[in-house]
Amino acid sequence: MNESLLRELVPSVIGVLVHRGADFASAEDAVQEALIRALQTWPDDPPRNEKAWLVSVAWHRFIDLARADSARRGRELVVDAEPPPGSASEVDDTLALYFLCAHPTLSSSSAAALTLRAVGGLTTRQIAAAYLVPEATMAQRISRAKRKLNGLSLDQPGDLSTVLRVLYLVFNEGYTGDVDLAAEAIRLARQLASATDEPEVSGLLALMLLHHARRVSRTGPGGRLVPLADQDRTRWDTTLIAEGVDILQTALARDRLGEYQAQAAIAALHADAPTAADTDWVQIVEWYDELLGLTGSPVVRLNRAVAVGEADGPQAGLAALAGVDPGVPRHTAVAAYLHERAGDTERAAALYAEAAHAATSVPERDHLTREAARLRQSLL
Repeated sequence: MNESLLRELVPSVIGVLVHRGADFASAEDAVQEALIRALQTWPDDPPRNEKAWLVSVAWHRFIDLARADSARRGRELVVDAEPPPGSASEVDDTLALYFLCAHPTLSSSSAAALTLRAVGGLTTRQIAAAYLVPEATMAQRISRAKRKLNGLSLDQPGDLSTVLRVLYLVFNEGYTGDVDLAAEAIRLARQLASATDEPEVSGLLALMLLHHARRVSRTGPGGRLVPLADQDRTRWDTTLIAEGVDILQTALARDRLGEYQAQAAIAALHADAPTAADTDWVQIVEWYDELLGLTGSPVVRLNRAVAVGEADGPQAGLAALAGVDPGVPRHTAVAAYLHERAGDTERAAALYAEAAHAATSVPERDHLTREAARLRQSLL
């Protein structure tokens, strides 16, 4: 059974139920119940029309849940089991659901978690892992967010900046996680870019395309992490790079710089370099300065230290790193890299080992462990 198809259908099926009069929380619950039944029955008895099957089962499940809730409250619920005319079954409500989940009444973290669950198709466990919180905690956060959306319709505006953050979260989960949502995030970003003249939407789309162009070269045999400098650039998708650069240039011409445009500019400079040695690190530092001014992010400050180390030498990079909070993720790994560049092999090996111990993913841990072993071997 094609589970990716199920994830693609979830937003539109939820949208159909909402258009028929279901509140968002109940619609999402009913669709999840329908998905469970699909997983149980489709392998032996696949439907002719997957979406119609999900809509029918989810709608009847919504009716059952509504009647049960009505009985518990001691009131009679008058509702037709058959859908009203104009079911909007062919309408793609995915973007509308993104905006609903990004409603101003929700915090950014709750909006992101809810969207990843209801629209992105991620499980509560996957979202909890992304936020580094217990699954039960994330389940409660999502339930509270759903309750806040009761009574809201799909045509009420959401917060665009939150939608963009969520889209990027979905893209990154698809890029590095066990659920491939990168292509879906790009599809949605294209739709959003065609519906608004906000240059940051185009900046995000360009950023996704430029990162996606390098996807196949990021890992080696067995899922081994391949750093940017070691990637086979002949495997990069030049069509996606050209498209990303073109979209970025059009956005920058609007002279309304935002963080996604700045990030895309950095990615474009990497993509433009025929080899790692040809990278224009001076321009990259300048863009990191712009990005730091826009965000003040400690992660940006950390990445800037790496760029400074490449542009002005490892000692300059270590001086820039001294101004970064040591608690920022990957701080130790960056320190290891810069110390190695500066010739302090023994210190670099120890830092790589320390960074491996703190790594949050298996590929990153294995890569840092190999780096530590490589340097230790050179010291023998």
